[in-house]
Amino acid sequence: MTAMKITGIKVYEVTLPVKGGSISTAKLSVTSLQSIIVQVETDAGIVGFGEVCPFGASYGPAYAKGVVAGLRELSPNLLGENPLELACLNERMDYLLKGHPYVKSPIDVAFWDILGKAANLPLYTLLGGRFGDAVNVYATVAIDSQENMKRNALAYADMGYRMIQMKVGGDNLHEDIQRIKTLREALRPDIDLIADANTGWSTHAALRVLDSVAGLDVMIEQPCQTYEECLSVRRHTNKPFMLDESIDGLSSIMRAHRDNAADIIPLRISTMGGLTKAKQIRDLCVSLGISMRVEDIGGSDVITAAIAHLAHSTPEKYRISAIHMGSRFTRSIAKGAPQLVNGTMKATEEAGIGVSLMMDALGSPVFSVP
Repeated sequence: MTAMKITGIKVYEVTLPVKGGSISTAKLSVTSLQSIIVQVETDAGIVGFGEVCPFGASYGPAYAKGVVAGLRELSPNLLGENPLELACLNERMDYLLKGHPYVKSPIDVAFWDILGKAANLPLYTLLGGRFGDAVNVYATVAIDSQENMKRNALAYADMGYRMIQMKVGGDNLHEDIQRIKTLREALRPDIDLIADANTGWSTHAALRVLDSVAGLDVMIEQPCQTYEECLSVRRHTNKPFMLDESIDGLSSIMRAHRDNAADIIPLRISTMGGLTKAKQIRDLCVSLGISMRVEDIGGSDVITAAIAHLAHSTPEKYRISAIHMGSRFTRSIAKGAPQLVNGTMKATEEAGIGVSLMMDALGSPVFSVP
């Protein structure tokens, strides 16, 4: 494989309307998200694409306008570099821009797309190989009345999903308890249920919930705001426990492992800073025996394809599920993205990420370099 140089970078912004009208947690609801698409061009004629889509501006330390601002800072300094040298480029991006992993993520994903196309291999091969014929995908039931949540959960079960995440963490603790009981009793025993409070409970509230559902088969996800609060709750339960908002990179994972704070962590591509670092963290978690849910915060076809490749290359023993981001929005921006079938998806066999961007759906670039 000969040397290659980056000759241009284009950045697009696309509005993704939410399917069904909105995505809701106990504290936050959105009707659309702004997705940022990065196009990296090379002197070899190979073009790579990446995507990042923050969940608004108040869910985590990332927002769409911040992505664009960060990319304006980084992009000119990457011209002339070899996109195949992933470790070198990640080190350079970390030098040029301290922190802000979500800004670097779509660039890194585009580099992987270029690498796969140059090698004529699908990304899952470059990420370690293909584990299993398909990847189980989880569905999310937004917080609502017990009956509406039950109806939505049963609909997902009929569609073939084998894992359902239900949103809790509302102001009425009794209602949260009843929501969990209602869904667990309605769903078949072979369907896994996760109660995700999205930091909405205090420590004492979380302990009351856990005591009330002690006899039910349910996993608990990020019950409280801080890591310390979640750790306190974790030490009072034997239920499978997942940290979410408290996981923002390698150091937080190592801390959680040291403290035995979680059985499961979210492997989010943009939170980790792209596929390069997500793969490093994935391989570490496999060595440490930490299970993962492979995902991202938002996005359309490009990030869905990247998630599918990362998930497929993760040993099934440690991959509890993945997310199909594209199915949660009404707008498509590429052809060839993984399809959702009976609650599962498969990574494409095409080279690179394996999707073909519909450039007319992207519109004009927000900016480009040179």
